[in-house]
Amino acid sequence: MTFDVDQAWVLNSSVALRPEPFGALLYHFGTRKLSFLKNLTVVEVVQSLGDHDNAGDALAAAGITDNDRSLYVNALAALATSGMIVPRT
Repeated sequence: MTFDVDQAWVLNSSVALRPEPFGALLYHFGTRKLSFLKNLTVVEVVQSLGDHDNAGDALAAAGITDNDRSLYVNALAALATSGMIVPRT
């Protein structure tokens, strides 16, 4: 799946997000894949995706600067590739 920052995304309904002191655990019940989010800002962005018109707006709301944006876009792209986040319909 190709990640488009201008598209609306949400946490996959088959995924549980469990906050942890280091960030969060994501568990996909369909694929049984477990992912670790070790950055609290990434956790915040993932949790807020459904509240924004697109992923770029979620990044901006989290205070992600242009200098750091590509790092967070890459993290979201990896989550999209693994099916943890999906386009909002």
